Amino acid sequence: MNSGQRIESRAAVWPEIVDRDVELLRPQLPEIIGQFIEERQLPQSFHRVIDAYYLPLAVWLAQQRHVDQTLVVGICGGQGSGKSTLTEFLQVVWAEMGLRATGFSLDDIYLTRAERQELAERVHPLLATRGVPGTHDVSLGLKTIGALCAGRAGSDIPIPRFDKSLDDRAPRSAWPHWHGETDILLFEGWCVGAEPWEDAAAPINALESEEDKEGIWRDYVNVQLKGPYRQLFAQLDVLLMLKVPDMDCVLEWRRLQEHKLRLRSGGGMTDQEVERFVQHYERITRNLLREMPGRADCVLELGRDHGIKELRFNRGDV
Repeated sequence: MNSGQRIESRAAVWPEIVDRDVELLRPQLPEIIGQFIEERQLPQSFHRVIDAYYLPLAVWLAQQRHVDQTLVVGICGGQGSGKSTLTEFLQVVWAEMGLRATGFSLDDIYLTRAERQELAERVHPLLATRGVPGTHDVSLGLKTIGALCAGRAGSDIPIPRFDKSLDDRAPRSAWPHWHGETDILLFEGWCVGAEPWEDAAAPINALESEEDKEGIWRDYVNVQLKGPYRQLFAQLDVLLMLKVPDMDCVLEWRRLQEHKLRLRSGGGMTDQEVERFVQHYERITRNLLREMPGRADCVLELGRDHGIKELRFNRGDV
């Protein structure tokens, strides 16, 4: 694809002001982008993804920021959707633009293992498994977002971290610290921005029908979405969605991750374990796929090959 074709393709999607700023920025980036692709062992074809989507997106998001205010960007996407790669790339480009950007994941604010065990004993055993709304420390998320948005020169802000290898929150001494102001804050996670479901909560899979027969677990999750998580997600100024094709892809991509993990380390879940694990998230994922594409500010539609096949905006200023 030559340069002229690339610009023409992008102009059909991105506002002219985005194209202009991308072209001004582009000469600064060849070495940085090459290093980004090499370090993450991405295919050379990823240059096209950067040209057509990631780089213009970084510029467009930077343009949404108001002077002297932190822009809070939420990124919603299932496992294997590319959240981590996109998040890292955005931060690299913003640093080149002179913007101070940081962030954390919904995964970083899980309740401690002991807290989830107490919840499992008090409410429902399935709440011992981290992942669904109700298994996060929402107050910690709100406190961290508030501190990062209020940060000024000299600020020293701890950012939570969760150690998945221990299934527990990392000790506070191991948390990274952010110093000073934040121009853009990224908050990413598989269900960031999720809404409660409105339909009847009849079981939709074997996990729900066999392990939550009375609907106590899923009712608790929905109540959390209606209450604490609504307040957390209200902190977002912009919501991006990396939309997977369907639940079959969620299951297939997670199986692939576990296969790679087993080859690399000998650990990882079996296919049967993956299927049960994914069923914890199926109800919310299906609801996300149904309703979020119509309200997220920007939707990156993914194909079954993990590639981006379409980009859509739901904002009047685009």
